[in-house]
Amino acid sequence: MRDTVRLATVIGALGVVFGDIGTSPIYTLQTLFDPDDPHPVPVSTGNVYGVVSLVFWSVVIIVMVTYVLLAMRADNDGEGGIMALITLLRRGGAGKGGRAAVVLAALGIFGASLFFGDSMITPAISVLSAVEGLKVVEPSMSDLVIPITVVIIVVLFLVQRRGTAVVGKMFGPVMIAWFVVIGACGVHGIVGHPAIIRALSPTYALGFLTGHFGIAFFALAAVVLSVTGAEALYADMGHFGRRPITRGWLMLVFPALMLSYLGQGALILDDPANIRSPFFLLVPDWGQWPLILLATAATVIASQAVITGAYSVASQAAQLGYLPRLRIAHTSESSVGQVYVPWVNWLLMVSVLTLVFAFRSSAALAFAFGMAVTGTITITTLLFFYVARSRWGTPLWLLGPAAGVLLLIDLLFVAANLTKLVHGAWLPLLIGLTVFTVMTTWQRGRRIVTAERERHEGSLPEFIDQLRTGEAATLQVPGTAVFLNRGKETTPLAMRANVERNHVRHEHVVILSLKTETVPRIPAEQRLTVDSLGYADDGIVHVTARFGYMEVPDVPSTLAALDPADTEGRLQLDQASYFLSKIELRRGTAPTMAPWRKRLFIATSYITADAAEHFGLPRDRTVVMGSHIEV
Repeated sequence: MRDTVRLATVIGALGVVFGDIGTSPIYTLQTLFDPDDPHPVPVSTGNVYGVVSLVFWSVVIIVMVTYVLLAMRADNDGEGGIMALITLLRRGGAGKGGRAAVVLAALGIFGASLFFGDSMITPAISVLSAVEGLKVVEPSMSDLVIPITVVIIVVLFLVQRRGTAVVGKMFGPVMIAWFVVIGACGVHGIVGHPAIIRALSPTYALGFLTGHFGIAFFALAAVVLSVTGAEALYADMGHFGRRPITRGWLMLVFPALMLSYLGQGALILDDPANIRSPFFLLVPDWGQWPLILLATAATVIASQAVITGAYSVASQAAQLGYLPRLRIAHTSESSVGQVYVPWVNWLLMVSVLTLVFAFRSSAALAFAFGMAVTGTITITTLLFFYVARSRWGTPLWLLGPAAGVLLLIDLLFVAANLTKLVHGAWLPLLIGLTVFTVMTTWQRGRRIVTAERERHEGSLPEFIDQLRTGEAATLQVPGTAVFLNRGKETTPLAMRANVERNHVRHEHVVILSLKTETVPRIPAEQRLTVDSLGYADDGIVHVTARFGYMEVPDVPSTLAALDPADTEGRLQLDQASYFLSKIELRRGTAPTMAPWRKRLFIATSYITADAAEHFGLPRDRTVVMGSHIEV
């Protein structure tokens, strides 16, 4: 049974995680030798060997070493991706590293922002590149490429709400067929020119770099297309686990990719005219239509990999305070990490369609694609080595050389992609800077609002003393009231308003604080802490409920787990009334933030999910009381 489960998990991972990197052979070599590229690689025997060798060793160093061997070991209780590295910094490194850890955390947020750019560009370039195969088989159908691409993308985003588990089960067998087919096609090409296998030697890559650096340097901007999707392996680790992803990569994905690249290189050596579409020309005429259909299905799956990663990054960012509270749907009963974020889904869909209509070809998008990929990879590498030093205590004599080599390679790719800045590389940088600005503005504004809110709330002990002494004249009514609050030092705004405006208080009061910790999940036995605050005789208790950043709190279910002995059995939670304090934000004159950032913060607040729905509160027993705060 366990082996069956493991096999199913590997198949699911193949269907979700490897789609992006698995479809890179469709456009990588074609882009490298594209005569329309601002810096094309001239077709020659030496250049073909050098390029194929560069692709092979780039995949080995970046995907195999940086991600599979190193980064995926730096998990945060099973969760991966840049946000997991940031939480590891916040949990351990920030206190020790001081300013360096703060700077690296900010850099990590920018890396996560770049990943959103990747999530927008990948579906556009992947689906376009597959549908463009129609131009090879039937040039008269060229005008249908954009409409077909749009339909496929719309359908893809419409089915996201069904969850990655369902999608993975459907896509897993398709991706197995994909990798088997591209591997077989690669073998077919290699048989025609078996000498191409010599490109696996690093001497060809090094010789190409040192002997033709002017050409090779610019070529790196396209070589990086072969490792697109590496970050998705890491970001989606919480969905399937490290071992299934590693097994899928080593047993099927990596061999198939390398065979495809070698086969395409052999095809170009046979006839330089094959650079127009070496991937689709690897198969005979009778097999091109089936390959186009399979490639289209595979590129849909490629899009799924980064879309799933974007959900994970967005939900983690919201829980850690970098984005507003978002509506998050858990799509699996067995895997907590599988989530669907509707707001992110529709934003990505609109963005992807905009890119398709704006760029209209995979070649044009390729210039933009590499910048998002290289930026994210470089930041991930940097954060990993900092975590390895600060949390694991890895000795510098071991860490230094490894970090130096990997970061040098990453920075070479970044520098090469900067040469494409005016040709489209500005786009992912613009997307990354925009998302980074939104996230840092929200974090800053949230701190300001929290401080101002605490001032409005006032001291909780003083407020309860006023109730006890009668300074706050109230009528005590039967029943239990639950007030959600940020802590036990200040008074819930809704509780203060209920007393001061309605002049009533409930017989039993629970002040509930929800704490999000920098770990994915909290064990049930560590969930709740009860504090009578010294006012047990007054019927007031404080409860702290702790959640991980991958959990969505369900307040009624959480309170139902309270031990009656902790509350002396007084609470009637099945009929309790829930009170929420709603904050209306206004732009003030205080110099807390620049005016444009205040406007951005207030605008961002409008996408905040409904609190009652987010916390699972019963609508018929929930009261919302408002207050105004200036930022």
